[in-house]
Amino acid sequence: QVTLVESGGGSVQAGGSLRLSCAVSDRTTRNYCMAWFRQAPGKEREGVGLMYSDGTIIYAGSVKGRFTISKDNAKDTLYLQMNSLKPEDTAMYYCAASWRYGGRCLSWGSADFGIWGQGTQVTISS
Repeated sequence: QVTLVESGGGSVQAGGSLRLSCAVSDRTTRNYCMAWFRQAPGKEREGVGLMYSDGTIIYAGSVKGRFTISKDNAKDTLYLQMNSLKPEDTAMYYCAASWRYGGRCLSWGSADFGIWGQGTQVTISS
């Protein structure tokens, strides 16, 4: 059974940076679509960025240019580098994986992702 474990969340001031990590238990996920989602209180879960199995990355417009997704296959770890953080980035951040479309990321819908981590809280103060 594949497990995803996020870490790296915390509280920082606006303009600061954080790097989230997602440790993946099974190397078969290298062939999956990997993603970062976030959910703020009272809001729906939204996609932050998608990584195809071939390394193609797509970002949500709200984070493009500020957030960077990367992956270290040797460590089986997915990262989310977040810079120029804003109070509106405050949310629980989740790592997710999907095999629904093979290694392609054809959907931003959280329902298409069957594997989730437990989440890590990010709080940005103004």
